[in-house]
Amino acid sequence: MTTMQCTYRDHTIVADVREHPGMPQPWAGGCRITDPAGTTTRRLPLPVGHAFLAELEQAQRASIAHGKWLVDQCLDHGRALMAQAA
Repeated sequence: MTTMQCTYRDHTIVADVREHPGMPQPWAGGCRITDPAGTTTRRLPLPVGHAFLAELEQAQRASIAHGKWLVDQCLDHGRALMAQAA
């Protein structure tokens, strides 16, 4: 499986999608974010209502988008991101 990642506002966002076989929507979206200093968060799952998706690529894209939103919240609104470091 290929891992989707991107660099956004000097942060590296990596999709951390987990498979749950046997479910109609088996892909649980989530991401890990590394800041410019090299600190990495724990796995940050998608919000509960949107956590499970039917397709891997869809889950990866949603995970990256969620990571970008979290970086924006951190940089633009002062929300702690690295308080959730691994």
